[in-house]
Amino acid sequence: MSMIRVEHLAKSFGGLRVLEDVNLTVEQGEVVVIIGPSGAGKSTFLRSLNRLEKITSGKIFIEDELFYHRENDKTVEKMEAKKNKQLLLEMGMVFQRFNLFPHKTVLENVMLAPINVKKVSRDKAEATAKELIKRVGLEDKLDEYPSRLSGGQQQRVAIARALAMEPKMMLFDEPTSALDPELVGEVLSVMKNLANQGMTMLCVTHEMGFAREVADKVVFMANGRILEEGTPEEIFTNPQSPEAKQFLKSIL
Repeated sequence: MSMIRVEHLAKSFGGLRVLEDVNLTVEQGEVVVIIGPSGAGKSTFLRSLNRLEKITSGKIFIEDELFYHRENDKTVEKMEAKKNKQLLLEMGMVFQRFNLFPHKTVLENVMLAPINVKKVSRDKAEATAKELIKRVGLEDKLDEYPSRLSGGQQQRVAIARALAMEPKMMLFDEPTSALDPELVGEVLSVMKNLANQGMTMLCVTHEMGFAREVADKVVFMANGRILEEGTPEEIFTNPQSPEAKQFLKSIL
């Protein structure tokens, strides 16, 4: 089953076209990594999937059901509100910035959404949160506040917080780009473990080592379009488009 499928996705900000005829399928359990130069539209594409950005045209399918369809800036069809909300909750998202609540502890940050949004009991939310915080290697930081954590630790808490909603898929929008270089590895390690456990993942990143090691499929975007997709081996050793060749030459 495909978890995410987009057809002919387009997005404009005023007269500026930032996404143009984007088509992509992410299968259940697949790790798809999107690479490309800054300004390629990668983050906008990711944010379009969970409606943080309103697309101009195109169709988005989640779990093979039509989630959203717009043409020429008008909504043609969208899922009924209750089902829409349910599917949105199945998409966990981790941003560049951690956006943790500064006045709440690590444990409270991870417990909050299950209690408030899913109406999970406090005891169950706390047990799940402790398990997830342990999973990202921060069990000794339960009662710390975000200001006392490194950037890498804060991002790991943000991943635990997203996982607390029991998503079926995870979207990562350059989750290591705001981190000091020495902290990147600890976040990528958590993401690798997630991938090894079969989580469906769509990740925008500049970490080529991660893309090469973990991705089932690498997608290269430039100028708002997907120009290539293939296995890491295909994309990194034999890119086809001039844009991909130039991009990889400049960073590898």
